[in-house]
Amino acid sequence: MKKINKEITSSKPVRVGISIGDINGIGPEVIMKSLNDNRLLFDFTPVIYGSSKVFSFYKKRISIKEFVLHSCSSIDDIKPRKVNIINLWDGELKFDLGKPTFNSGKLAFESLEAATSDLAKGKIDVLVTSPISKDAMNQFGFKFPGHTEYLADMSGQEDALMLMVESDLRVGLVSSHIPLKEVSQKLTADKIQNKIKSFSKTLITDFGILRPKIAVLGLNPHSGESGKIGSEELDIIIPSIEKVKEEGIIAMGPFPADGFFGSNIWKNYDGILAMYHDQGLAPFKAISFHEGVNFTAGLPIVRTSPDHGTAYDIVGQDKASGNSMRNAIYTAIDVFRNRQLNKEINSNKLQKQELQVDKKNKKAK
Repeated sequence: MKKINKEITSSKPVRVGISIGDINGIGPEVIMKSLNDNRLLFDFTPVIYGSSKVFSFYKKRISIKEFVLHSCSSIDDIKPRKVNIINLWDGELKFDLGKPTFNSGKLAFESLEAATSDLAKGKIDVLVTSPISKDAMNQFGFKFPGHTEYLADMSGQEDALMLMVESDLRVGLVSSHIPLKEVSQKLTADKIQNKIKSFSKTLITDFGILRPKIAVLGLNPHSGESGKIGSEELDIIIPSIEKVKEEGIIAMGPFPADGFFGSNIWKNYDGILAMYHDQGLAPFKAISFHEGVNFTAGLPIVRTSPDHGTAYDIVGQDKASGNSMRNAIYTAIDVFRNRQLNKEINSNKLQKQELQVDKKNKKAK
């Protein structure tokens, strides 16, 4: 596949690519529920990668009956103010509701690959990924722990920042999809510093916060209690915070995670950096489940997803909410437009600087 190595820009409306995810999960249902209002199509053009047969199958099982798709053979056939679907598969599809299978993993990857390819070519502006099953993807040979790592690799980045977003709550992770027993050994000062820097940059560029304040959580209970129950805070985390402060970044901590979220201190910060997956995602989902968005920060492209998984236990029962998927779409659009605005501002600054230099050179002559 072609490597993604540049930021993608385009004219309005924003073209939103949507991968279909696991067809045995709730992905198709939440896509339909998130787009089932034609008024939304004035803001963006959705492009789903999959098959119209998948949606015909699920329409019979949920309350949505009037979900109309514009079928396309390629990205060149899409129409604005329509829900477009690029049909990747012509034959009959086999569904095993609520089960990860080789077939569902294969189709999920083909959808993701097609969407990412068009993203790399500038055919779509942003990517919203529906939930996948790692079991199903692994059966097919997918070698990455998840979307975040796959897109980082496709972008030529060694690492990306997994960020959970809902309104003013933004939680980033130093480590994401690794076993808990490996977290401590993989925490390094460089890694923590890079994550804080990436977090600060994305808050400025992608969310329009000029002087973001970042709270950094400790690793151990009570942030180690001055080394009594763990030394990572003293040896790694505190020195990392002090180092980025020297570079002008507003970072504070380390905070014990339980008291930090329990006392609502988090509301005083623009971003929260957790040391590992469940430390950040458990409180985030307790506060924002069904509304939150997963955003992959630190990449030259814009990718979001809903904050939930395949939810195999409720597939086909009309119980899934489309709110998180809809929020993921609008977060992607907002980030894309913020990046465009940031580019324009920087371009104007550069032009003014060049004009000032030119005037000085003329006076010198």
